[in-house]
Amino acid sequence: MERQFGRMGRPFKRLAIGALSLFLLGGFATTVQAQTPGAEGAAGQGGAAALPAPQRGAVFAMTNATDDNRIITYRRAADGALTRVGSISTRGKGIGTDLDSQGGLRLSDDHRFLYAVNAGSDDISVFSVAGANLRFLQKVAAGDLPISLTLHADLLYVLDGSVAGNGIRGFRVASDGTLSPLPDSFRALSSPIAVPGEIEFSPDGRVLLVTQKTTNVLLSPQNAIDAFRVGIDGMASASPRRNASAGLRPFSLAFRDDGKLVVAEAFNAAPGRSALSSYELAPSGRLTVESSSIRNFQTDTCWVIVSLDGKYAYTANFGSGTISSYRFTAGGRVHLLDGAAASLGDMSQPVDLALSADGHSLHLLLRGTGAVASFGIAEDGSLQPLGVVTGALPVADGASGLAAY
Repeated sequence: MERQFGRMGRPFKRLAIGALSLFLLGGFATTVQAQTPGAEGAAGQGGAAALPAPQRGAVFAMTNATDDNRIITYRRAADGALTRVGSISTRGKGIGTDLDSQGGLRLSDDHRFLYAVNAGSDDISVFSVAGANLRFLQKVAAGDLPISLTLHADLLYVLDGSVAGNGIRGFRVASDGTLSPLPDSFRALSSPIAVPGEIEFSPDGRVLLVTQKTTNVLLSPQNAIDAFRVGIDGMASASPRRNASAGLRPFSLAFRDDGKLVVAEAFNAAPGRSALSSYELAPSGRLTVESSSIRNFQTDTCWVIVSLDGKYAYTANFGSGTISSYRFTAGGRVHLLDGAAASLGDMSQPVDLALSADGHSLHLLLRGTGAVASFGIAEDGSLQPLGVVTGALPVADGASGLAAY
């Protein structure tokens, strides 16, 4: 997205940019419980009514508000439909304008813990998860302007998007979900002027990738994706391998379980020019293009997710208010299925995507309308609308980050 350049009348933004028992940490912890939809969470107010049944999972969205960053919680029904139940404070601050990144909210693989960036207060908040209930566990310093998180085994890495020193830094994840910094783990990106979009572990945890949304004409390649190798001690390599991006403005990426990956390309929000490329990642961090910039004829494609079965990829197209669908071949190439597989409206401003744990439903954060939309994923990859839930999220004012199970 190009909001940092003030285009199309959007606000100018700063550059760079299962369950655990509820007795953890005793009285120190704060829990948000299920409530009447629209009610505020129980943070600091004691207990509340128990969750109604049946429930198959939950979705979490982040306000990114400057005064009090909050997580909005939703119950997910068996059919994928959502009901808003409450909210809880991260005890940190957002930045008000959207993070312009993917991965600001992350769930652990076992769905026991939720991690949230507070870009305005430069820290990460940690919660335990029980259904749609969240309990605050910890807040830890995370460098200058943390915007994206990635997890693998007992490692968490954060991407710092500050123009004063963009880079990555690592943490160890304890059995109770809390974080301890890896000493001397900060690593600078390959370009000091890079405006990064996402950090992501490879499925085997051996490589960290970081997309760079800016073009640097003084470096080769000019459009790049950084790759850091990760050692058995959890430390990233001292410097990254600078890989060429197939297309302009690589924003976000997503892996299949076999290591194939796709990268969303915004093409500087040029009308109808957005695309998706696929790659093969080698253990050395070298990227080999499989499919080069397969256009979806939409505008400002920024977020991407791969279906649980590895057959499909979906992109959120900020400028067009749409979702595009792609199909993978067995070899890892991608083909466009439907440029407008779902249409949310010109002012909906779709951003973060998240999948349910069973892979049957897709959820989408709508920055423009302060809502979360849900879709069922059919066998052929088409999307079936399951409803839109509004309320509690800011409207056209920076909501960023979505996680689901």
